[in-house]
Amino acid sequence: MSVYEYSARSIKGEPVSLSAYKGKALVIVNTASKCGFTPQYEGLESSYKKYHDQGLEILGFPSDQFGGQEPGSEAEVEEFCKINYGVTFPLFEKTLVRGPEATPLFRYLSEQAPFKGFDTATLGGAKMQSFLQEKLPEYYEGNGIKWNFTKFVVDREGNVVGRFESTVDPASMESAIEALL
Repeated sequence: MSVYEYSARSIKGEPVSLSAYKGKALVIVNTASKCGFTPQYEGLESSYKKYHDQGLEILGFPSDQFGGQEPGSEAEVEEFCKINYGVTFPLFEKTLVRGPEATPLFRYLSEQAPFKGFDTATLGGAKMQSFLQEKLPEYYEGNGIKWNFTKFVVDREGNVVGRFESTVDPASMESAIEALL
């Protein structure tokens, strides 16, 4: 099995089979417009521009599951991303990414790249771990998505080869991306 077995709806509501991305390296990320990690859109767009011609696609999946941080409509999300961060990579409809209602794609991603913890040597990682363990312990347990801007790296054959948690800046993923191009 691979990510190519899954489909989603574009932010405009059109069906998209992920098989359309065969042969491309992918970063699949759940996003939100009103999150402390929202500025990562800038880094994601930078990576997209830098590596797109070499075969990288970044696929953004807005989600409102974490503190209601994606409250707008798809049109509002798309406009926000374009105006504030110049996003040109593909965006999809708002998506459930964790729990029993999670879409099959995000259940698959979480199974293929289990949660290995936050880098508590960084301030962001230590704070995120503490927050989740204290306030949302059920989110911290298991392999599900922990928060907005969890990033999955997928090779050109559709295999999930890496997971980068919310606290990891997109620029820190460049070596993993370059290895696939």
